[in-house]
Amino acid sequence: MRILIVGGTRFVGRHIAAAALDRDHQVTLFHRGRTGAELFPEASHLLGDRDGDLAILSQGRWDATIDVCAYVPRQVDTLAAALDGRGGHYVLISSLSVYATPQPARFGEDAPLIELPDPTVEEVTDATYGGLKVLCERAAVDRFGAGTLLIRPTYVIGPFDHSGRFTWWVRRIARGGEVLAPEPQDAPIQLVDARDQATWVVGLVEQGAGGAYNAVSPPAPFSFADMLREIVAVAGPPGTTLTWVERSFLLEAGEDDLSLPMWPGGDPAGMFEAADPRRAYGSGLAPRPLAQTIRETLEHDRAEPTTLRPGVGLPAEREAELLARWHARERAARP
Repeated sequence: MRILIVGGTRFVGRHIAAAALDRDHQVTLFHRGRTGAELFPEASHLLGDRDGDLAILSQGRWDATIDVCAYVPRQVDTLAAALDGRGGHYVLISSLSVYATPQPARFGEDAPLIELPDPTVEEVTDATYGGLKVLCERAAVDRFGAGTLLIRPTYVIGPFDHSGRFTWWVRRIARGGEVLAPEPQDAPIQLVDARDQATWVVGLVEQGAGGAYNAVSPPAPFSFADMLREIVAVAGPPGTTLTWVERSFLLEAGEDDLSLPMWPGGDPAGMFEAADPRRAYGSGLAPRPLAQTIRETLEHDRAEPTTLRPGVGLPAEREAELLARWHARERAARP
């Protein structure tokens, strides 16, 4: 197949491009050339900015277009206009954040979606991200048809993750010692390895699949504590311990889900990482064991460290300070 990938050089797109090439598809990558220009010499590279000039897409025809970087519906509209019917089967990498919260455990793809109060907003923030992805999905179906494939990932993890959220926890726990772990321990969480997602997405494209799929693993219930304990079991040196610290203490100290990545923080309504993966599993998503992803993430990070987004994770000095204050508070509270 001739596959156009919009944004195929960073993390999610990079793994999808690799999976498509591994299956002998003819891959065209449309990107800005800022990262990954040296990647995939066997693919065709078209340089451009989806927020600027899309004229380079005025020529060519593809059997499928996989869009990994649409954040506002205007970007879907302008891409559709530039392709003018030559993009084939359209695939949008959306997000599990499209769902309204809270959701019951094991909710499916038909669960209620977020509705933005102002559908004209284009500023992507924590408050607007999910709603904008909903509008992107609707624009995709409107412009590319009912057969559009919508992939809704949870936290995507694995090698080359520039967000650094999961990688930071692997790095931190691999250092050992006492690790600050933010409560609540039972907060639901789900993950998907970018490589498993990529292989599955390419398979869905080959099948011509459409509709929405939750790209999540494992099935609920799975908790934040389960995740950190698995990382300790795989990557933690002997003597590594988790010290669970109350949410209220951390919020009062000014911490958030940037300094403590993937933490639900102070918003219990935001704890919706408990989606039903049955539709995805039934269509071919085959997640590798989390222990394998942890081990391979650590090995890759040590061999080829990925630069993490600024501010991700607690600096060692800040973690030590918070732990000392927490232990002092606990001692003072004892009778």
